[in-house]
Amino acid sequence: SVAPHAESAPLSTDRVVDNLVRRNQERAQALLHSEATRVYRVIYKGLTSDRVAEMTVRATYDRPSSKQFTIVSQSGSKLIAKHVFKKLLESEKEAAQSTMSAKTQLNRDNYNFVFVGYEPSNTGRQYIFRVDPKVRSKYVYRGEVWIDGADFAVTRIEAEPAENPSFWTKKSQIHQEYGKVQGFWLPLKNESVSYIRLGGLATLTIEYTHYRVLDALQP
Repeated sequence: SVAPHAESAPLSTDRVVDNLVRRNQERAQALLHSEATRVYRVIYKGLTSDRVAEMTVRATYDRPSSKQFTIVSQSGSKLIAKHVFKKLLESEKEAAQSTMSAKTQLNRDNYNFVFVGYEPSNTGRQYIFRVDPKVRSKYVYRGEVWIDGADFAVTRIEAEPAENPSFWTKKSQIHQEYGKVQGFWLPLKNESVSYIRLGGLATLTIEYTHYRVLDALQP
């Protein structure tokens, strides 16, 4: 958990959340299309053996909710490819659908917000909030989020799934970083560490590169 910062915040929790929701809606309306290359890696350290797998994917998004994935290359454990990579892509496509997306967006309908701190960042200042989902599912999380004080966009998440995403895992920790790409805050890196119920530790990393963005507001 994050220790509260000594610096007082200029805006109340309600104002920050209002700004976050409004700016997220504006960005969602403006983002017509995006493309990115993703590299997925899983390292599983088990009690008796280790497994490694890697997959490169070309991901495309079209407003409002269409996501398509093209697997460019794949190597390593076929077991991980089948049970981890395939399910990750299926879950993301499902979560992008409008009915599911409405239930997972970071807003007051879906989450409770508690102010934790206000601190400097590379881009200025950012707010830190503890968030807890109002309804549990594998698509929502509990933990801390960092929100940029100028753009009111999420820049970082340290959390765990509100509901175990798989029978095989007993606990997972998520670290997600975002960066500003052509005016949009988009994922740059994700690291998830899962403790496996039968023993061992699985570390998943996703790196996002080669973004191309089409903005509805550009001429």
